[in-house]
Amino acid sequence: MTTHLHHDQGKNEMVMLMVSHGSSLNTGTSFLTAPSEDILRHSSPAPALGVDPEFYGAARPCDASGNFLPPGTPPFPLAEQSPDDWSLFHNRIEFETAEFLYSHAQMSAPNINTLLNLWAVSLLKHGDQPPFADHKDLYKTIDNIPIGGISWQSFKIQYSGEKPDGPDVPPWMNQQFEVWYRDPREVAQNILANPDYVNKFDYCPFCEYSVDKDEHCYQDFMSGDWAWQQADIIAADPDNLGATFVLIILGSDKTTVSVAHQNALCLIGFLAILKKFWNFRRQIFHSSLAKILKMLKDATSKPEVVHFGDGHYRCVIFGLGLYIVDYEEQVLLMSIVRNWCPREALIKENTFGVDMLRCEFGIVGDVVPFTNDFTHADIHQLIAQDILHQIIKGCFKDHLIMWVEKYLHHIHGKRKAEQIMDDIDRHLAIIAPFTGLQCFPQGCGFKQWTRDNSKAYYLPAIEGHVPMDIIRAFRTFLEFCYLVQRNVIMEDTILQIEDALCQFHHYHSIFLQLGIIPTFSLPRQHAMKHYPDLICLFGVLNGLCSSMTENKHIKAVKQPWRQSNKYNALGQMLVTNQRLDKIAALRVDFTKRSMLNSTCLSDALNVKGEIDDGPTEIEAHVQLAQTQRKCAQTVVALAIELSVLHLRELIGTFLFEQLHPHDTRDHAIIPADSFPVYDGKVSVVNLASSRFYAPSDLSGIGGMQREYIQSCLKWRNAHAHYDCVFINSRLELDGMQGLEVYKWVLYECAVVCWFNVIGDAPDKDTGMWVVQPSFDDHSPDISVIHIDTIYRAAHLLPIYSTDPIPHHLKFHHSLDNFRAFYVNKFADHHTFEIVF
Repeated sequence: MTTHLHHDQGKNEMVMLMVSHGSSLNTGTSFLTAPSEDILRHSSPAPALGVDPEFYGAARPCDASGNFLPPGTPPFPLAEQSPDDWSLFHNRIEFETAEFLYSHAQMSAPNINTLLNLWAVSLLKHGDQPPFADHKDLYKTIDNIPIGGISWQSFKIQYSGEKPDGPDVPPWMNQQFEVWYRDPREVAQNILANPDYVNKFDYCPFCEYSVDKDEHCYQDFMSGDWAWQQADIIAADPDNLGATFVLIILGSDKTTVSVAHQNALCLIGFLAILKKFWNFRRQIFHSSLAKILKMLKDATSKPEVVHFGDGHYRCVIFGLGLYIVDYEEQVLLMSIVRNWCPREALIKENTFGVDMLRCEFGIVGDVVPFTNDFTHADIHQLIAQDILHQIIKGCFKDHLIMWVEKYLHHIHGKRKAEQIMDDIDRHLAIIAPFTGLQCFPQGCGFKQWTRDNSKAYYLPAIEGHVPMDIIRAFRTFLEFCYLVQRNVIMEDTILQIEDALCQFHHYHSIFLQLGIIPTFSLPRQHAMKHYPDLICLFGVLNGLCSSMTENKHIKAVKQPWRQSNKYNALGQMLVTNQRLDKIAALRVDFTKRSMLNSTCLSDALNVKGEIDDGPTEIEAHVQLAQTQRKCAQTVVALAIELSVLHLRELIGTFLFEQLHPHDTRDHAIIPADSFPVYDGKVSVVNLASSRFYAPSDLSGIGGMQREYIQSCLKWRNAHAHYDCVFINSRLELDGMQGLEVYKWVLYECAVVCWFNVIGDAPDKDTGMWVVQPSFDDHSPDISVIHIDTIYRAAHLLPIYSTDPIPHHLKFHHSLDNFRAFYVNKFADHHTFEIVF
């Protein structure tokens, strides 16, 4: 699939392309034919086991002429290349220098010259020279890389409709608009041929079911109903049997562009977009897209042979898939009237006049959509929901937070409301930090909430200042957000999504009842009702969000613009992106030949580099840092440093539990001399890393994520920093009932302070569990545990009182100054899935 994006810069918009999963065309098999929606969602039987898809003619490998190969035929051997062949570069140092200067450091030409001159001076006494003479030599070498670069082309577009008589013709009617683009079919073929994506394509649409409940499991795009339907439609033509259906997923945003994993998203063009004259703006947008994508048209009806990264050739049919876009761009893209729902504007009968379409259905009918010339492509069906801009930014920041502020002004007046808002801001400022979440030590001012900010910060912060129905509205909204962003969604999860949405609509009606807002006719909130159906159609929406485009915007637009001299920057940006593609393609080639397995220095010294050969799917694994603290080295000294005078006894208890893991006796009845006495050396570290499987969050290959757990008296020579962790204490129980929360102190094994869980269920209003520090005879309850019992880091949110927060209280005081805490299940998606 391909993604196409654009960026507004003056009168130009950037267009990008991504290719991802493929689908296969199947016929003659009952289980590979998409059943009806009701059967698929509720009671469709599981596919037969042990069936080879190639036996049924699905995504069959072929030769370069398109002749299908017998099942089990190995791929054609690739041309052997020497592991010392660095292409145009003389050695690894030259390649990595070019990559570092141009791709990573993005150094300007004068700075490159300065660095190379200094390098040359340092080598004079050795009679040697730096890898490049100057920036021109560097750029020339990159430009000559034979792979990865797809040339830019351009065309001009101009208004061709009726013009007013006389001299007062608007300038834009006579103006020619230039559009720069790259061949999207060639870009797609390059991505399909990338060996990095071997075993990362779904070659066939599939249905997956849970074994215990026989529930339909929705995952990637190929698990949805739409892919099945398209494969069946195209496979009705006998000439298409055995072909692979590759979906082109489009997306655009006026100010941002997206990123896909491992450069699967590529820039393909810049569109000329006017800021006014809406009808012409719509048509120039669609006409430009139609012109660029025209190169794919023949390949959407007739298979063409494409080389894949696994070495096989396959007959490929391209097709237009989803379009990822926020609401403002949906209005332009789908030619609808603002405040109308794009999905409900779908009209199947083309028998209405332009005025009737606009008044009755909210459609601007005199614009020809770019999908008009593509088989089985209807832009009204293929619009994707945008979690980032529609839900997180639109509903949360622009609606709910603003409504709370309006409520406070409505109830308390301006002066009192501002005092309450300042108090809420103070609540946010003292929340303890957590990996991946932004801290607000000076308060956030409620100006910016992004995907990386914990929206749950706001939940306990407003508690006591607003009615409980508002708290519950926030809670159900957050639950909806985290449910729809799961990496795997079961039928039961869809029911939870629908229930959370129903409760949200119930609780947020308080804003209407109190007169805070006049209506709920809001397109972004209305879009939430379509999410369950879209999940069934297109699989999980976590990978179909414009958040993918945000990082790519930085790499493909902002950074190239900063590297330019700002004069006629577009041409320079195109060259920059082409050079980046060449370097990335060459890195893929070198990696495939095992030429970049270690660091450049370790390779020169013939020393094995640091390669993470750990498992890619483990529940959790915690590892201590190797760097030791220069502090206490005996049990007595450590006890004094920690102010834990009975540390020797705690270590003895810990060692007894390790030596006698099956002894269930109460320690109080065990003779004191049975506990080992340890007086040896101790080693103290301040850091541990937790590695766990969290595919619903931003993670690496295989869904693995790493976070660091810290415990230090002076973090960056300033204040103390003690993280909290989840510990597996009762493996037979699920969710929070099988976990405990601890305040992380210093350890060789691990010295922890306990927190007690309050109640046997989460708080009914916030949906979060409540914990409080545990005490033993008015002293903190402390134990020594094995690090293997640690799961991952936990985040605690204070439960505030009605008293104002003193200004001397800082975020690093949080864990020591509140009596109870919420366990933040909204810290990230993994926490949301394990703390229930």
